[in-house]
Amino acid sequence: METNYAKYINVNGKLMDLSQPQVMGILNVTPDSFYAGSRQQTEKEITRRASQILEEGASIIDIGAYSSRPNAQHISSEEEMSRLRTGLEIINRNHPGSVVSVDTFRADVARMCVEEYGVAIINDIASGDMDERMFETVARLGVPYIIMHMQGTPQNMQMNPHYDDMLKEIFFYFSKKVQQLRDLGVKDIILDPGFGFGKTLEHNYQLMNHLKEFSIFKLPLLVGVSRKSMIYHLLGGTPDEALNGTTVLDTISLMKGADILRVHDVKAAVETVKIVQKMKSCAAF
Repeated sequence: METNYAKYINVNGKLMDLSQPQVMGILNVTPDSFYAGSRQQTEKEITRRASQILEEGASIIDIGAYSSRPNAQHISSEEEMSRLRTGLEIINRNHPGSVVSVDTFRADVARMCVEEYGVAIINDIASGDMDERMFETVARLGVPYIIMHMQGTPQNMQMNPHYDDMLKEIFFYFSKKVQQLRDLGVKDIILDPGFGFGKTLEHNYQLMNHLKEFSIFKLPLLVGVSRKSMIYHLLGGTPDEALNGTTVLDTISLMKGADILRVHDVKAAVETVKIVQKMKSCAAF
């Protein structure tokens, strides 16, 4: 069943229409993200990657400086800010006016990125659970906010994920978070089910199978499965060999209502969106 409500987010004073699914390109200014191809640290690398994301058709650059892969090394707020300052200065210099989201769970980092560099969206893997100041900060900043479901922290989330009823627990989690944000006046909330974050292989595919049910929230839905272990643990290989699986899951996600695809491989995702949208537009014939 198709949604019958408008999906827009206010991005830097302009409405972004999510009735046409958007592609978010990943730019990691980290030395240890799980996919080596996404790590950009020098000015030349960051410049090249930001340009590639936009040239291949993404509408959002998602920059992150804290690796959230399983067992990732914890870094300080100061180190995260330093990495982000470098990346954001390069993006703003070379691509002024581009829509940038920052992947952070820290309120002070979010505030710095929005107030000093004009970042348009906050993408929080912890949904405020790792910094109690985040919800109030986002409300004050007035930017769209992506909340993701994660059981545990990046350091322990994959040690022994367990749910009595995963879907029920995730839906309850989001219901609680959305109400808290609404009470604070946050207008633009985007849901991310959190594939690979505190979930087994079976959990991930169960979640994908029930993705359409997230439409009950009547909120934009972001899906990030790009080159993740749910693909190569099933098929074999490594993240480097997981593009085909990513495209399959992105296609399924779009058919089940995804509004934003967060990806490493922008060109492939943009083509996937075009094909699925064309098919949907012909459904009445």
